Amino acid sequence: MIKIEEASVKDLEIIHQLAHDIWWPTYKNVISDEQITFMLDKMYATSALKNQIEEGNVFLLLYVEGKANGFACFSNTAVDQVYKLQKLYLLPDQQGKGAGKLLLSSIEEKVKKLGATTLILNVNRGNKAQFFYQKVGYHIIEEVNIPYFQFVLNDYVMSKTLI
Repeated sequence: MIKIEEASVKDLEIIHQLAHDIWWPTYKNVISDEQITFMLDKMYATSALKNQIEEGNVFLLLYVEGKANGFACFSNTAVDQVYKLQKLYLLPDQQGKGAGKLLLSSIEEKVKKLGATTLILNVNRGNKAQFFYQKVGYHIIEEVNIPYFQFVLNDYVMSKTLI
């Protein structure tokens, strides 16, 4: 049974551990080990996750048979009626089974209720998840190279109209 719940500060250690379990197999052949380590430390330390929640980011946890197997995060943007999918990650053994689509659909419904007409996201150009997003209706609207400390994030910006 799959269940999706909004996460709170009490769930930060679960999200932290999931990020470490997911990022290494996901990005091992996409970005350097140095960049993986840096980004996990920068974005997924429990203190950083707490700050993200305090800034208005909404985290969701995906449970399969009572075990946390993935998470997602979304937030509002400065553009009226546009929300951003900040994160969507599943353990490798859950990918391709429909859980990601369920989690994404849940976010799309939540942001529509909040007034969103568009959901955008960034995905690393080397991440095969870009093909998942295309299959569920997202399209590439921009290719960006974002300076991030000593690294550069090579992303696609993708968008989906929710109306």
